[in-house]
Amino acid sequence: MDLQIRRATPEEADALTALAHLAKRHWNYPEKWIELWKADLTITPEFISNNEVYVAHDQGAIAGCCALVVTGSLAELEHMWIDPQQMGRGAGRALFEHVTRRAGDLGLSELELSADPNAEGFYQRMGAERIGDVAADIEGQARVLPRMRVRLGARISNSEC
Repeated sequence: MDLQIRRATPEEADALTALAHLAKRHWNYPEKWIELWKADLTITPEFISNNEVYVAHDQGAIAGCCALVVTGSLAELEHMWIDPQQMGRGAGRALFEHVTRRAGDLGLSELELSADPNAEGFYQRMGAERIGDVAADIEGQARVLPRMRVRLGARISNSEC
């Protein structure tokens, strides 16, 4: 894998939104839910312009993306989407490590996120701990998203083990 990470451009909003839909569909959610989540899965040019959105490329193809959203002293990971064909190949890890380094460079001590339940294990492997639940009921079905946090100063990279 020849992975490169760079800032996204507003012109990539449609491609990143398509990636978000593709990644969400990977978990076999009902198509009606995908439609109900359309606004949440949309990455606009304005969002890209106003936040640090990163794209991982593998040989010119988009392997994944994510955003670092900073509000005051809170750093939030949003829109972490990996092309299903790239899952398990390092793109998610590379993006997550890139964003945590960037948040640390900004002097932030923690990074928080609300995870899809299917991605909780990934974030735990990256050093995140569950700090709560976010109610995300849909069509009358109870659904809970894990609320997670990574303490940036306490992370140990694989090279330090």
